[in-house]
Amino acid sequence: MARILIIDDEREVRMALRAILERAGHTVIEAPNGDQGARLYALSPTEVVITDIVMPGKDGVETLMELRADFPNIKIIVISGEADDLLPAVQQFGARFAFPKPLRSKEILAAIDELLAEDA
Repeated sequence: MARILIIDDEREVRMALRAILERAGHTVIEAPNGDQGARLYALSPTEVVITDIVMPGKDGVETLMELRADFPNIKIIVISGEADDLLPAVQQFGARFAFPKPLRSKEILAAIDELLAEDA
């Protein structure tokens, strides 16, 4: 299975995603903000990154753009509970999938499977 980095300022969201992903056999790394998430990824890249859009400090769009610039082949899924109108636009910045909160387990897992299948 894959190593997945979750970047979200909401601890509850990270915990819920961790539970979903670990039940599916993935290894999860967490970051509470974009700065820490970008640093963690640079130190030890993961197969997939899931990032929130609206966060204090470096938001998800800035994080996505920074990661995409440094790692062009990165696989990113964007999530948001506050910026549903931004979800389609973030795909222009390099997110492969964008989902509104609350998240649906099946959608997230299917998106991850699709991203991982590209490397198979």
